[in-house]
Amino acid sequence: MKQKIRIGLLYGGKSAEHDVSILSAKNIAKELDPETYEVMLIQVDQHGRWSLQSKINTRLDSTSASSIVNPSASNTDTENGTCTRLLFSPGVLPGEPTRTLIPMDATQTLPDLDVIFPIIHGSYGEDGSIQGLLKLLNIPFVGASVLGSAVGMDKDVMKRLLRDAGIRHARFKCFTQNEKMTISYDTVQRELGSPLFIKPANLGSSIGISKVNNEAAFLNGVELAFQYDRKIIIEEYVQGRELECALIGNEMVEASIPGEVVKTNETHDFYSYDAKYLDKESMTVHIPARITEAEATRIQETAIAAYKALCCEGMARVDVFLMENGEVLVNEINTLPGFTDISMYPQLWAASGKNYQALLKQLIELALDRNKQEQQLLTTL
Repeated sequence: MKQKIRIGLLYGGKSAEHDVSILSAKNIAKELDPETYEVMLIQVDQHGRWSLQSKINTRLDSTSASSIVNPSASNTDTENGTCTRLLFSPGVLPGEPTRTLIPMDATQTLPDLDVIFPIIHGSYGEDGSIQGLLKLLNIPFVGASVLGSAVGMDKDVMKRLLRDAGIRHARFKCFTQNEKMTISYDTVQRELGSPLFIKPANLGSSIGISKVNNEAAFLNGVELAFQYDRKIIIEEYVQGRELECALIGNEMVEASIPGEVVKTNETHDFYSYDAKYLDKESMTVHIPARITEAEATRIQETAIAAYKALCCEGMARVDVFLMENGEVLVNEINTLPGFTDISMYPQLWAASGKNYQALLKQLIELALDRNKQEQQLLTTL
């Protein structure tokens, strides 16, 4: 009998996208073939504490968990809760790396894992943090590696790399926390026009984003964005159709058919968090997008070019604007797209002929293959 692949489904996290992560994890757990995979549910609560779960709760409940991390081991109380230090045991012999997270003073440890699917959206999960940890532990993981995750998450760095690669995107300005008092609505508006979008540089799911067209709204938008990140970007408004393309692959990249997001009423100014997850009647998704074959090809080619320019691996969703003159502008890339019931990434692949189980299987195989190639690299002189 073929041994099952033991996969750790890592979800939750400290990000504002915590709840979206839970919804994604539920769908992934439901679709992983039980004949092929043994699934270990690993939650990260909003204080960053890791624990093993028997099921995915709507809200993560660490009181009912089998603890991987002993909260009393090395706690530091902060204003945001309790931070628990993890103790890891590195491999000591070449070719024999450990794949066990070892807690301090805990009685239960996590079994060896063949691969981890990190579905922690946003900060501390999608930004290279988890990816770096897993590389140190030598555990294969689904999705982009450290570099691709970091640059894909940081909208400022992402846009600068796109610019250097000759890939069109919305004009923008970037400001850090210590520059906050120098941000002038009149100056930015003269350069970028009106309306403007104000965004945290490192976040997703449209959290902390404002669309503004006057100074009062502008100042409120700056305040809101800085609540979520120490760096923000202010973008010009782009008048174009909003389309999305799903990508999969490491060196060889495959693009799905594009889909389009269309506003159906005036309740929301843009594709906000509420519009995505709370008010499903405000937006309509067309898959495939109602565009010509030539336009679809142009979008796919642009998405693949952005994927490669940003050093992505595994998977990503690229969001673009299709202009009236046929030009394609990249809005952003999401290296850890949602897997919720309404998420575009699995829907785009389903419409392209790749069902949910086949999609997950390919993503896991890509993770294992990348790790296998990395093990062949020299690490000593």
